Amino acid sequence: MSSESLAILILLGSFFVLILLRFPIAYAVALSSFLCLLYQGLPLTTICQQMVKGISSFSLMAVPFFITMGCLMGSGGISKKLIALADACVGWMRGGMAMVNIVASYFFGGISGSASADTASLGTILIPMMVDQGYDDDFSTAVTITSSCEGLLVPPSHNMVIYATAAGGISVGSLFLAGYLPGALLALSLMVGSYIISVKRNYPKGQKFSMKNLLKQLSVSFWALAAVLIVVFGVVGGVFTATESAAIAVIYSLIVSIFIYKGLDWKGVWNVFEDCVNTLSIVLILISTSSIFGYCLTRLHVPDLAANAIIGMTDNPIILALLINLILFVLGCIMDMAPIILIATPILFPIATSIGIDPIQFGIMLVLNCGIGLLTPPVGAVLFIGSAVGKVPMERVVKATLPFYLCMIITLLLITFIPEISLWLPSVLG
Repeated sequence: MSSESLAILILLGSFFVLILLRFPIAYAVALSSFLCLLYQGLPLTTICQQMVKGISSFSLMAVPFFITMGCLMGSGGISKKLIALADACVGWMRGGMAMVNIVASYFFGGISGSASADTASLGTILIPMMVDQGYDDDFSTAVTITSSCEGLLVPPSHNMVIYATAAGGISVGSLFLAGYLPGALLALSLMVGSYIISVKRNYPKGQKFSMKNLLKQLSVSFWALAAVLIVVFGVVGGVFTATESAAIAVIYSLIVSIFIYKGLDWKGVWNVFEDCVNTLSIVLILISTSSIFGYCLTRLHVPDLAANAIIGMTDNPIILALLINLILFVLGCIMDMAPIILIATPILFPIATSIGIDPIQFGIMLVLNCGIGLLTPPVGAVLFIGSAVGKVPMERVVKATLPFYLCMIITLLLITFIPEISLWLPSVLG
């Protein structure tokens, strides 16, 4: 075995061993990189250099701002207003509260950009409300956790910013636009699945549709939804960069939460900032340690070796696309979202583009695949949060989620093989 092959074995072998031993992902990435560099006899100052290089990016500065914006809006009383808006839109249908849950996640996802925040915020309100109206608790929890993945696709998603950086500077504005239709398609597929189950179990309908009530709730929720418009159209229109738009959105969210919705006081703002720091520390540590891992992969030519190995198996683009999705799905079962994006993008991105998958389309595929991973054991963070919020054993939640897994996989396949779903809106708006 050559020295390079042994270094690859040390890097990847130690990484997966540490993952199986339930080490925190940031430590697993850092320690495996440390062992690899130690074996190769490289100066360990490389670790510090690569960690600093990993987070020294202007575009990555948008990530802390978007997370702060989501925390402010999520704590500023916006959840109930978006639920009321969703109820005015779709609450009249059979299984109306399930539909409300799904549509509210679409609205809230555009503000938080986080599946975990969506589940924790909306779930605490909607799951008890659904149970009180006659819905099964496991079904209510399953709807909540699966619909929360819409927030990963609907802009402004900080995971899109991470992917844009990892892929070598793809347009963040194009990625933001590309997420709208896939997010809507995911919501529609989950609504179809919910409707079928609701009819079978005879879940109740809501109140009759009222245009007057819809307009009323829309006017109340306008200030929250406007934050998304400021970010997306500001970036797409070239008024400001993604980082500048994120900073403006934080200031706007602060004003709306304190002075318009009055869901926060200044003491509450400091508590929100404390939560933001906790979240940001985790994200930035993951980004910096993944940078070392990525450096080791590149230095050992792992992306080229992996690409040649996968393409050597078949030259059928359909099978290759399915294989890429399968690899991402398996990674999603054992790793968190940010490290998958940072580690898998340099490896799978060249393969995807070689078979004609557009970089923007691949980003949507990657993010949705990672979203499905958040719902799968043993490392499904959103699955655990939903189980805790709904007070339902995880085994029952997984069983109730099985039909929704099918809905999400169908959506993923449609996005994979119909590029226009992701690319139509960016192409129309330039």
